Amino acid sequence: MRIVFIGASHWHLDLYLLPLLEVPGAELVGIADPDPAVVERLTARLGCAGDTDFRTLCRDVKPDFVFALGRHIDMPDEARFLIEEGIPFALEKPCGLNQADVAAIAELAERKGAFAAVPLVFRNGDFSEHLKALSAEGDLSYATFRFIAGFPARYRQAGCGWMLDPALSGGGSTINLAIHFFDLAHALLGDGVRVLGATMSNHAWRERIEDYSVVTFERDGALCVVETGYLYPAPTSNFDMHYAFRFPRNYVIAHDPITVESLEDDGSSRSWSSVTTNVPHYRTFVFDVLERVRTGRPPLANLSDMVPIMRLVDQAYAKAGPLPLAAMSAL
Repeated sequence: MRIVFIGASHWHLDLYLLPLLEVPGAELVGIADPDPAVVERLTARLGCAGDTDFRTLCRDVKPDFVFALGRHIDMPDEARFLIEEGIPFALEKPCGLNQADVAAIAELAERKGAFAAVPLVFRNGDFSEHLKALSAEGDLSYATFRFIAGFPARYRQAGCGWMLDPALSGGGSTINLAIHFFDLAHALLGDGVRVLGATMSNHAWRERIEDYSVVTFERDGALCVVETGYLYPAPTSNFDMHYAFRFPRNYVIAHDPITVESLEDDGSSRSWSSVTTNVPHYRTFVFDVLERVRTGRPPLANLSDMVPIMRLVDQAYAKAGPLPLAAMSAL
């Protein structure tokens, strides 16, 4: 399979690229990015074709599959081109700035019968499968997700300063980090889930995007709280995290990135190993999505799956309102 990356300056590049280099029968044939310095650096590193125009590159090298990254504002145009060209692809989250962006390309992909995967990578792990099994036994009553990442300055250091401009990224930790947990909230609570309330702030770093966010979801009295931020003094891919769930017969806790505990109502408990952060699942995603293309199976998650998630994202930003004026005045 001939593989191309577009929007290759995205900080997630190596999460996809390094596993790809291990996939039997996969060949990296090109990278594209609007920044010519990025193209020069990556083509020298990888020994493949490169171009600042992804359309030109794809038409020249004719890939079998594309990993589409880049700025959030550019993602719908990338998707439209790949759909119209009939090239299977995976589009990085959030696939656009809002629900309208994503709904339009999802409708086009469905109408054209496109293979349009989205890396909602928790779906590639056993933790989300365990939560679904518990939900099948009875309704969830409460859930909390706390997922705090490193400082926003890391995006500038990675050459992705656009992430701190809401006109280009759509926002901060909510549209970036919380997407995974909005997906889990939707899976646990169902289509009737809505955003009950949201609070966001840029007080810690005085950037134009939120560096802290708390969103509460509700469905028929069941509640789910998603807390994200850019506050944790740790390297990339390390998180301050804790999840908890109340199901009818047990209380489930994810204590850390590898340990889950279930406390039963009868007082017994059990613990097991499970990957509860997103980062390790990208490798699984890369192998899985390419195998699905090769064998003619649909993706595990597609653009249509992103539409209800982006509906919740839009609701969260609407509920939160503008960032605090006191913080904005310091910009």
